[in-house]
Amino acid sequence: MKLKLLTWDVKDTLLRLRLPVGQQYQAEAKSRGLQVDSAALDSSFRQVYSNHWRLFPNYGLSQGMTSHRWWLDVVSQTFRLSGIQDEKILQSLSERLYQDFCTDRYWEVLPGAREALKGCEELGLRMAVISNFDRRLEDILRHVDLDGHFDFVLTSESAGVAKPDLGIFHKALKLGAVSPQCAAHIGDDFVKDYKAAREAGMFSLLLQNRLRKDIPSDHVIQSLDQLIPRLREVME
Repeated sequence: MKLKLLTWDVKDTLLRLRLPVGQQYQAEAKSRGLQVDSAALDSSFRQVYSNHWRLFPNYGLSQGMTSHRWWLDVVSQTFRLSGIQDEKILQSLSERLYQDFCTDRYWEVLPGAREALKGCEELGLRMAVISNFDRRLEDILRHVDLDGHFDFVLTSESAGVAKPDLGIFHKALKLGAVSPQCAAHIGDDFVKDYKAAREAGMFSLLLQNRLRKDIPSDHVIQSLDQLIPRLREVME
């Protein structure tokens, strides 16, 4: 296979949160003298995020929202469900967390990611990002010093559609000026990354720490240190 472009998912593929959301929200609240249970915040966040993405998919862009407004609503509702009702405090907390989450204060590079990116460059591959993230992603990648590896960063906010919609993959292929047969994608989600990329005509690998019965074993890598050997096999 003549691979020219490798696209990456980001969250839980290249980057992960340093701490669970509940602990990070709790620390910000504590800095303001507020006591909130981190487990309650975690539970509230999962509930609010899921409902908000269902009601206002892809940051509500098609409904006239901005990703900034979308996130402020998610964060403030998370704290409300966890017992904080003061609107002035909620507004301040939400804005601070929105700003801080685009820095390396809350994100860290996954083990093996830097080595995998360097190895891909040594294979002569161009690289890019396809992520269901908002406009802060480029800032995050810059803060963790990964931005220099990518020709472009395509977020669902900038694309106007989110994975697994094939439109975001088609946009990436157009930006990369390659045919699907010359492109591959790697990510940790079976539907949004592995399956969707293949439906777009690309090769794809699934990053998971266990093998699955529903896909070939050589389509799964259990850690990033397996990526370069697998790509060499594919490119032979």
